[in-house]
Amino acid sequence: MKKPQLIIDSSLPYLSTLAEEVGEVIRLDSTDFSSERIKNADALLIRSVVQCDETLLEGSSVRVIASATAGFDHIDTAYCEEHHIHWHNSPGCNALGVVQYVLSALSLWSLQRGETLQGKTIGIIGVGNVGGRLAKRVTALGLQPLLYDPPRVEREGAEGFTTSLETLLAESDIITLHVPLTKDGRYPTQGMVDPAFLKRCSRRPLLINACRGGVTPSMALHEALDKGWIRDVILDCWEGEPTIDGRLARKAFIATPHIAGWTADGKWRGSRMALEAICDDLALNKPKGLWDASCLPTPSTPMIDLSCYPKGERVRRALLHTANPSATTQELQATPQDFNRLRKSYLFPREASAYHIVGYDEAEALLLRQLDFNLS
Repeated sequence: MKKPQLIIDSSLPYLSTLAEEVGEVIRLDSTDFSSERIKNADALLIRSVVQCDETLLEGSSVRVIASATAGFDHIDTAYCEEHHIHWHNSPGCNALGVVQYVLSALSLWSLQRGETLQGKTIGIIGVGNVGGRLAKRVTALGLQPLLYDPPRVEREGAEGFTTSLETLLAESDIITLHVPLTKDGRYPTQGMVDPAFLKRCSRRPLLINACRGGVTPSMALHEALDKGWIRDVILDCWEGEPTIDGRLARKAFIATPHIAGWTADGKWRGSRMALEAICDDLALNKPKGLWDASCLPTPSTPMIDLSCYPKGERVRRALLHTANPSATTQELQATPQDFNRLRKSYLFPREASAYHIVGYDEAEALLLRQLDFNLS
């Protein structure tokens, strides 16, 4: 029986032998996907930079598209459904990576600004794969979460959520955004963080955007920082990226080139979720070892000894050991025009579960386990 033809974005990691077990594999650079190159393919395994629409797909034999990314706005889902092409994204694959980024960024902000996190309120807007996981972990830093997600409230009821954005804006010392970018519907998020939103931030909060750049228009952030409506911004996502506002990057406490979810673990999960979806749709036997994590790299310093740090800083220091955004921030602030280059050259960190902690006390052990660290 002839194997199906799979065309795979060559930048997707951890598929070097697995994909060949199930199909005839052709690897293309993301810029080389074209209607001519993919016309005989049965399935495409892609990243978000490949636009799957009528221009690419018309006249092809493609039956399945699987993206190794949580987002799917690069797939024309209406066209696919009309033409009986199954499509899949990989929801949650990068969620823990984004959570790690936010927690590490908060740790750096707290230590460098001399701001305690203990007892502060963090408003989490969007409580899906990322926001939900973040809410379960922020208490390890002493933060109190306030959750706002109107679509979830409609589906599930109000228990555990605030139903008032006004309340969140009035009571939050930190606001972090984890929403999709939507233009229509009852709760559009494009341009949501506008001057009217920012003026209502009573406590001059730290604002974090690690979701989509279009949620936080650059000029609104400039005005908010200049007028003191907010005290700091941490930005991983930018309006107009990869052409970003260099002046805003230099104002930001942390500025990174859309890499928050880019951990080795998240890339591994995304690649495997996408390949698994293709196997399911094409009724193929899944390759042996599909979910064997032994292919992931070992961190250069996998042991973290907390005994060398002051007691009040130890949990934050452990988080910074896994992913410290300082160097990347300095590079992007110096050369914002190199957004794509810095993104492509970014070295994927490992998540907390790849690290072993020593030198902790009993109270810290509970917090470190909550953050997914291994304790020796």
